[in-house]
Amino acid sequence: MPQNRVTMRKIREILRLAWSCNQTRQSISDSCSIGKTTVTDTLYRASAAGLSYPLPADLDDERLERLLYPQHPRAITSRRTPPDWSSLHNELLSHKNLTLMLLWQEYKEREPSGYQYSQFCDLFRFWRGKLDLSMRQEHRAGEKMFVDYCGQTIPIVDSTTGEIRDAQVFVAVMGASNYTYAETTWSQSLADWTGSHVRTFSYFGVVPHCVVPDNLLSGVTKTCRYETSINATYQEMATHYGTAVIPARVRKPRDKPKVEAGVQLVQRFILAGLRHHAFFSLAEANAAIKGRLELLNNRPFRKLPGTRKSRFEELDHPAMLPLPELPYQYAQWKIARVHIDYHVDVEGHFYSVPYRLVREQVDVRYTSATVECFHNGNRIASHPRSFVKGKHTTDPEHMPTSHREYAEWTPERLVTWASQTGKATAAVVESILSRRAYAEHGFRSCMGIISLGKKFGKERLEAACERALFIKGVSYASIKSILNNNLDQKPLPKQQELLTVTHDNIRGTDYYG
Repeated sequence: MPQNRVTMRKIREILRLAWSCNQTRQSISDSCSIGKTTVTDTLYRASAAGLSYPLPADLDDERLERLLYPQHPRAITSRRTPPDWSSLHNELLSHKNLTLMLLWQEYKEREPSGYQYSQFCDLFRFWRGKLDLSMRQEHRAGEKMFVDYCGQTIPIVDSTTGEIRDAQVFVAVMGASNYTYAETTWSQSLADWTGSHVRTFSYFGVVPHCVVPDNLLSGVTKTCRYETSINATYQEMATHYGTAVIPARVRKPRDKPKVEAGVQLVQRFILAGLRHHAFFSLAEANAAIKGRLELLNNRPFRKLPGTRKSRFEELDHPAMLPLPELPYQYAQWKIARVHIDYHVDVEGHFYSVPYRLVREQVDVRYTSATVECFHNGNRIASHPRSFVKGKHTTDPEHMPTSHREYAEWTPERLVTWASQTGKATAAVVESILSRRAYAEHGFRSCMGIISLGKKFGKERLEAACERALFIKGVSYASIKSILNNNLDQKPLPKQQELLTVTHDNIRGTDYYG
């Protein structure tokens, strides 16, 4: 894919934000960390391809790429005379009611083949952005919700041990009304971060059109001035609620003044008001915060009529999005490479995918109940979640129908490879493969054992395997421990011929032929 193109995942997000969330090109640019020109180009290509949202369920990433980026796109060249941006800028400053629409119409009368309105506006704002580096904050009703954590924490006392543990304080503020939500969590982890958003939306009873977080590591995986990457779980939560995530710029507090002021208010009105209270659980602390929160949101403004709650009901609530039928279920994402045993590792447990994807990268989504694997946007495997480390969950449909279809990596090849180190190493590999329900389940352990020869040398590995067979500790962990503790260099308690021992668990190389 050429470098000027964006990833298929970002393309899908651009289309969702534009056609489902009705976000502006600037908002989409900020959320997806791409230029507005790229946003415009993507939307143009999608419209030209006849796409609409939601995208067809059977439209995978490869087909979407072919639709948007044909192999031989028709080159379109044109020569346009750019407007006098300086003159237009001066006119806008001089006439209060003058709009870009009127200026563009006058421009088109002079230049019929000139820029269309959207590109005209984009180019003008780009030019003006070079002159004025300040950012004007506009808080439309129901549009933005600002989120962050307080610097101050709440101490929670363990009633059994007396140990004190600090709880984090999450704050969310609506831009137009200043309506505020706060709660405590044990950490700022991804699970607590997304959970606080879910409870915030439930408290509001509606969803804002976009969320503006600080560049917290839980929600933003890559931060810099020019490019920001949203955590996949956080992005999935936003998609579930139909909202957009637009992170604040690094070290730019003016991007989120509402939440900065909200954090200060929560610390001064809520946390300071609870300073004499002792809490023995998060539930107690959150119940007390909720009481103070009601007082804060119903307290009259000093210089404006009404309260935060009344302004929220009047301004924000009618303009916000409805809640989905079900709240978001927390899920984590990771990128995994398929091992030669056609399994992927998820927190120490191994789950199968179709064997043809060996060495390919897949996206893994896992919750407390399920593990799903995706390739090119298509779900290619789904398993119940298991928390037993070192074990395998294998779907027989994912296995090759015969070793001939899977000739590159076979049990006999591993045994042959191990025999290059020595007979004891080969016997260890045979033993490991024979103990598994499917021989492929032992591939990782066998490769791990063979790779120890690179670090410790083949002679030491062979000696360690001899000792492992003698003590009946045939496993990767056992052999690695023998090498780390130099036990392979000590004589065996009772010298005997180990390599001709027969055992029900050792099938021999002929078994795999």
